[in-house]
Amino acid sequence: MNVPVSASSTEEALPQIMGDFSPVDVWQSHMNRVFYGLRSHSLRELYQTFAAADYRLAYALATDYYQQVCKRDHAHDQAKESAHATGSKAESAPILTVHEWGCGNGNMAACFLDCLKALDVDGLVYPRIQYVLVDSTASVVADAQANPDLVKHVGRYSVLHADVTDLQACPDGSVDRIFCNELWSELPTKLLIRKGGDILEEHLRPNLKESRLTDIADWSGFIQAFDQADGEALKGFPSVLDDIVWEREYHKVDGKTLSFRKMITEFLRGIDEEVLTPINVGAAQSMKEANRLLAPHAIGFSGFDAGTFDHDVLNDPEKPCYGLHGGQFSFMLNFVLLETTAAHIGARDVVVELQKEFVGRSLGTNVMSLMDVLASHPNLPKDGQWEIDRLILKTLEVINRSYESPYPRSIDFPVSADMPSDHRSEFESLLKSLKSHGVPDTIAYLTEEEVTQAMPGLEELGYDREGIMAVFRVPSQGVDYYHFSFAPQNSPSHSG
Repeated sequence: MNVPVSASSTEEALPQIMGDFSPVDVWQSHMNRVFYGLRSHSLRELYQTFAAADYRLAYALATDYYQQVCKRDHAHDQAKESAHATGSKAESAPILTVHEWGCGNGNMAACFLDCLKALDVDGLVYPRIQYVLVDSTASVVADAQANPDLVKHVGRYSVLHADVTDLQACPDGSVDRIFCNELWSELPTKLLIRKGGDILEEHLRPNLKESRLTDIADWSGFIQAFDQADGEALKGFPSVLDDIVWEREYHKVDGKTLSFRKMITEFLRGIDEEVLTPINVGAAQSMKEANRLLAPHAIGFSGFDAGTFDHDVLNDPEKPCYGLHGGQFSFMLNFVLLETTAAHIGARDVVVELQKEFVGRSLGTNVMSLMDVLASHPNLPKDGQWEIDRLILKTLEVINRSYESPYPRSIDFPVSADMPSDHRSEFESLLKSLKSHGVPDTIAYLTEEEVTQAMPGLEELGYDREGIMAVFRVPSQGVDYYHFSFAPQNSPSHSG
């Protein structure tokens, strides 16, 4: 069990309280509003996703969707022929509404529509698409809509500024396909423990590090802006999101206010006492919305995020329940409980699989991420971050000899502060030499063919051939990136 942190027990002094103790999910929602209010225009500088610059997740989704729509349309055409033979009136092909929840910078939407249009040589699917980019932050929606690669699909997409846990503006049964990429980890999540006959909940309180207090001249104005999550006002103050120290307490849960209370209580009986467990209430609520929105014969929902499908990991008191990235909370997904939740709401064909398995299957090849390649190196440098950065660039240069992206991208790679000056020029020259159609990000998918072709150069950098190829066959790593999918309640059972 995580013990409460008090002012007397922390390494950092806690002289200035920034708010009151509240449940983790309350502060998580608040910090997300603060984070996006301050940093929505520079998200890729802080963290990357599999869809922020790369195209392969979007292409996999487009390929999978095109195949499933064609299969369904074929069955529909057979029904039309039967209806014509009996004199009945057959229905016309419907509009295909596709939602992307948490639209990021618009890259996934643009790549999805590019791939779908290229696949649809007969023009039977793409012209029917209405792709809706959904996000709760207005500036994120605006930035996505302005993506130059998306603009060429004018007429095929629209935007919706809304919270995915409450999409009442969208009618029941109006959506055919929903994608949710690395959003669930940002939605409200409770941290619960079982102790005796009670369920306790983690509460947090923010404090500013003592070393940063002198940087805030107008403390009352700063606190007012922070309390209101006023991003524009906070931009007038020094950035302190990375300098907040969080105190913890544990309080008994009011069961009447806990959604899915009986199901959660039963789940926690399978977890050891005093082991903190993430309960992704926002993800669960969004599943209910997805099940409501999906049409009876819809292709269904796909969510992609990092988490665990391993009960032993959930029962580990040392597991990382969440991380802070640029001041934003990002929670591990409890896919074991989410699978139970999906069945509870009546969803069908629930599948939890490794994300790379879905991508590889849809694209007809095995895939791994660039980070997988780097992690396989038997002797990673230990002399500083700059040595690791140098290895990353050398690895990119080698893989780019066999890798060719259809999109020009400049990789965002800051120079490490600890890099010796005599190596800086070599590093900057290497960075500039990377081709524009090369690997776009350290979070990018590589095919087995690309890695195999690059193997001689990788071996020169100290990589082991067998070690790299084993990555394609490695099972889940406890906490990993998963694909979570289901079909709507009233859908006929289908696979894919």
